Amino acid sequence: MTEKDVWTLKYRPTALEDILGNRQTVATLKSLAASGSLPHLILFGPENAGKMTAALALSKELYGESSEQNFTYFNASDFFEQGKNYLVRDPRFYRILGTDDPKKIQRSVITIFKDIINEYAGIAPIDADYKIICIDSAESLTMDAQHALRRIMEKYSKTCRFILSTKSVSKLIAPLRSRCVTLFFKYPNPEDLADYLKSIAEKENVSVTDDIFIEISELTNGNVSKSLELLQAGLIEADEMNTPLTSGMIKMQMQLEEETAFKELLDAAQTEKDFLKIREKLDALLIDVGYSGSEILEQIACVIDENEKDEKTAARKILAVADCDSRLMNAQNERIQLENLLANFD
Repeated sequence: MTEKDVWTLKYRPTALEDILGNRQTVATLKSLAASGSLPHLILFGPENAGKMTAALALSKELYGESSEQNFTYFNASDFFEQGKNYLVRDPRFYRILGTDDPKKIQRSVITIFKDIINEYAGIAPIDADYKIICIDSAESLTMDAQHALRRIMEKYSKTCRFILSTKSVSKLIAPLRSRCVTLFFKYPNPEDLADYLKSIAEKENVSVTDDIFIEISELTNGNVSKSLELLQAGLIEADEMNTPLTSGMIKMQMQLEEETAFKELLDAAQTEKDFLKIREKLDALLIDVGYSGSEILEQIACVIDENEKDEKTAARKILAVADCDSRLMNAQNERIQLENLLANFD
């Protein structure tokens, strides 16, 4: 399957007016674009709620054919979670780093980040008053990086605008937030999403009953990307079986995705020992999917029961899960208890 065949890419909106839901936020973006005076922006909301799609569409609205030359994208989690191993893989940074061997890089990641952002912010816009630098996963920026970014914003305020996309605006420092207009993105309501899925099915010339669209939109809690992935995966399975797409097939696809998510969470905890990845996977389940702490523990216990071959090890892990479940009853913050369990899981 090529990129053109993946529905999440094939049907990704390229214009602001085509973005599903978020009507007030989209209207605000269109108004800002029309005014010719764009402020720095914080786009805040859950994963796959349309933040990056809106940023790219805004760029096209502002710059037209010169959008690519005036829009620069960075992902903060690549810098501060993958570090130098990521930096040497990105060809844009070779001239700044002077090497493709992470072991030969003497500077710290934060110093490199400052140098890169400074350099790109200093590049003159093309046929425009200002260019845009978009930083995705801005919640991954360290405090030092955020303070540095604030100073860079001030230095290049005449020729550069920053768009920060984040799932957690509270992780951004107040001086940074005060320099930006914050816009909230949310998932579309189930009815609008069901209608959208139906329109995609019609474009693909596939026959699906209306109840399937409604069920998908409810199962994904309005997540457009996950809904498209679920619909496409279900239709591929139905085509292979030469049968109409059924509710059972959709539920099976959803179950497989959830099982994979929990296995990846446990892999991050037990095999990779990667706390940042644990937090990322846990946030996806708590915030994006909407699991409660107890539901996550129940699924973790199931994965352990099905995959842990050593009975004593399985019993020890299940007891740790049960102990965490007991603590959740009086806990003010479920996330802290879950992180503590997973960070010490072996």
